[in-house]
Amino acid sequence: MRVALFTETFLPKIDGIVTVICLLLDHLEKRGIEAVVVAPQMGVERYNSARVIGVPGVTLPLYPELKVGPPTLSTYNQLKAFDPDVAHFIHPALIGGVGLLMAKRLGLPTVASFHLDLSRLVHHFNIGFIEPFTNWFTRTVFNQADATLAPSRLIQRDMLRLGVREVGLWKRGVDAERFNPAFRDADMRTRLSDGHPDEVVLLYVGRLSTEKQIDHLKPVLEQLPGVRLAIVGDGPARADLQARFAGTPTTFMGYMKGEALSQAYASADVFVFPSALETFGLVVVEAMAAGLPVVASRVGGVADVVDEGRTGYTFEVGDIRALVDGVRQVTADRARMTFMGQTARSFAETQSWPAMMDEVVDLYAQLIAARQKRESVA
Repeated sequence: MRVALFTETFLPKIDGIVTVICLLLDHLEKRGIEAVVVAPQMGVERYNSARVIGVPGVTLPLYPELKVGPPTLSTYNQLKAFDPDVAHFIHPALIGGVGLLMAKRLGLPTVASFHLDLSRLVHHFNIGFIEPFTNWFTRTVFNQADATLAPSRLIQRDMLRLGVREVGLWKRGVDAERFNPAFRDADMRTRLSDGHPDEVVLLYVGRLSTEKQIDHLKPVLEQLPGVRLAIVGDGPARADLQARFAGTPTTFMGYMKGEALSQAYASADVFVFPSALETFGLVVVEAMAAGLPVVASRVGGVADVVDEGRTGYTFEVGDIRALVDGVRQVTADRARMTFMGQTARSFAETQSWPAMMDEVVDLYAQLIAARQKRESVA
């Protein structure tokens, strides 16, 4: 089997979408499946055994970490030479939209998976007047694919309401070995707490940008004594956030990966996630795997993974009072906080990536078989 993946974002950028793509590529390689990635031209030419077909583009003003541009004739020729059996579009927009036309011309079965909530995104950037267009575009592009996938039940319902037909689920998993309470480390906890390891340590992991609403965590620190915050990640809002949180018990850890990231998760007490925009929220289940109870906004797949009152608390986007109350309830009793973290870990152990990825590979196989059957009848 040969798979062509089309994506609007890829390495060296790091975010939830890129993480899922890399995990999928890892899984395909383990299964002996060849893959090629069609992505913005950002200097990365390979990922493991998969070649990257770079698409030239220009920097996006609202998102300077991205380059955008349509696939070219060279893209088409390289795709044709690879001779894929199936094409998978990671939230098709410019690259994926044109790529879908290329795949149709080559007679390929196609899969489109949802990874970016454009409707909420345009409102966040105060350009909500274009929502009718983004809804039309989402409905039109996804309905061009032979199969569509949503990352959560919430997004699945939203897609169906938009008029996308027959939306399946491709839920997210977690590497429960990499994110594990066993990585708890005294030195890391001292770093996270800025030398106050006996206090309650809240942890945020993710991109530092306005849509994550990290500033909503400041009232938590102001209203709950003995609570500290560690922020792991980087992004365009970092300088503003450092100024906003000046004078509060907050530590900016910067971007972390590998064992350091595993230690950061496991060495905190509670994971906090006030984001306004997510299609799933991978970091939430990673934190749960590390043994942390979660207090998170009801975005993406959060409601699918957080068991209210047992593994954490959720709140409506922007409800700072409920965010504070959720953290207060979790941290009021250390024994209960520990038990909630253990319960979160038990749930996360059931959410393996290989099982989630095999479902996608099985879908590829079904679409390829259906195409072969049609061709044999014709």
